[in-house]
Amino acid sequence: MGRTSGMGVVVTGATKGLGRETALLLAQEGATVIGTGRDTADGRALEADAASLAGEVIFAAGDVRDESAVMAAVALCRERAGHLDGMVINAGILGPEGPLHDTTEADWDEVNDINLKGAFFCCKHALLAMREQGTGGSIVTIGSILSLTADPFISSYTATKTGLLGLTKAVAVDYAADGIRANSVLPGDMETPMIQAYFAGQPDPAAARAEMEASYPIKRLAQPREVAQAVLFLVSPESSFVSGTHILVDGALTAKTY
Repeated sequence: MGRTSGMGVVVTGATKGLGRETALLLAQEGATVIGTGRDTADGRALEADAASLAGEVIFAAGDVRDESAVMAAVALCRERAGHLDGMVINAGILGPEGPLHDTTEADWDEVNDINLKGAFFCCKHALLAMREQGTGGSIVTIGSILSLTADPFISSYTATKTGLLGLTKAVAVDYAADGIRANSVLPGDMETPMIQAYFAGQPDPAAARAEMEASYPIKRLAQPREVAQAVLFLVSPESSFVSGTHILVDGALTAKTY
């Protein structure tokens, strides 16, 4: 306990899935967490579930595509915790599935605006705050195994997750002298609403799940809390010499060829 005690952290996309588990885990370890998201009801439920933890979670409604909302979340963190020590950039969408030549400009823009432009806003305002404070900090982006590989017919998502990893490395190099670290967590498939929606959209959801689970050497999908543990490590001072890299949390999927 206490691995993030006294820290102020913003977690985007905090109302569901990995973002939710990350916010709760950081608060459990003592952080003041500002959890952002678009669903107010889920945000209030998140606050309630954190009420008995060592730290706290404060919900801030907002969309990462709105720079002013990102600025407000950072300001709220500094107000409540006194400083911004961590930024976890988790908000993202899968976007449309299908061939690239059938992808519309509107669909492409939506995925890029949330997954990559939103990450730019979060990095920008975390960096401004951390540099002003002069105390350093940790930026953690949530990429994907598709930051390194590709799956059929989700090209816009793959492009943004690859770009996000590049952005993370650039931030790590450019701001190391300010004591700011940047790293990425690259999960495989997790038991989240996003993957459940994917299964629900398949002709045979049970068969789709069985096929996906069989592809993993570990023969199951990850629980969000398992991935959140990697985020906790990168946010906390325990990873003080870790920067500009990524942690795969994928049950050995990318380690195999077939």
